[in-house]
Amino acid sequence: GGTAVGTGINTPEGYSETVAKYIAEFTGYPFHTAENKFEALAAHDALVETHGALNQLAVSLNKIANDIRLLASGPRSGIGEIIIPANEPGSSIMPGKVNPTQAEAMTMVCAQVMGNQTTVTIGGAQGHYELNVFKPVMAYNVLQSAALLGDACVSFNDNCAVGIEPDFAAIEAHLNNSLMLVTTLNTRIGYEKAAKIAKTAHENGTTLKEEAVNLGYLTAKEFDQWVIPSNMVGKL
Repeated sequence: GGTAVGTGINTPEGYSETVAKYIAEFTGYPFHTAENKFEALAAHDALVETHGALNQLAVSLNKIANDIRLLASGPRSGIGEIIIPANEPGSSIMPGKVNPTQAEAMTMVCAQVMGNQTTVTIGGAQGHYELNVFKPVMAYNVLQSAALLGDACVSFNDNCAVGIEPDFAAIEAHLNNSLMLVTTLNTRIGYEKAAKIAKTAHENGTTLKEEAVNLGYLTAKEFDQWVIPSNMVGKL
């Protein structure tokens, strides 16, 4: 209803309100005319802000998908602490390999959305005087990002997330073999001695417990009493 520059010139009185009313009735959504038509024509800040929320979602989903991909790497030469669904019959060159295709698809969608964020940002900055003519490219990218993220989330959930299982054996092996369990000894024997235990165990290929006892810093009983992984994670 603002016509060329926001004044509403060449439209009858009540035109914008009437049009908004009919659009609302037709779509079922609460359309209403902009209170400040000069701002609505010269700037498209709402689209920039909207896509900013989509971009933030893409950032978070990208992190989640990458974490799942890394935690599922293996089963023998990677981390392998979780098992993801085998949606495809292995790799084209490595029989039996489980590819993290859903995680890969999700991160590709996120890359596209992050790229769209740049387009929407530049489009929003192109308002010259009373009119920003970049709304078509901005709207296109906002709608594409929303559709891509929606489809990707549904696919990722149905074909990956709901089927993830923990590999308890791998988790326990990594936990018991972790040199960073020595952290809990900081308050017992001091940082320097705790670091000495970890470095010596790493160099000799031994366990923290073995080196703690060999170095004379504590007894085997004390180690078992103090180094309890479940006490190091806080309340869950």
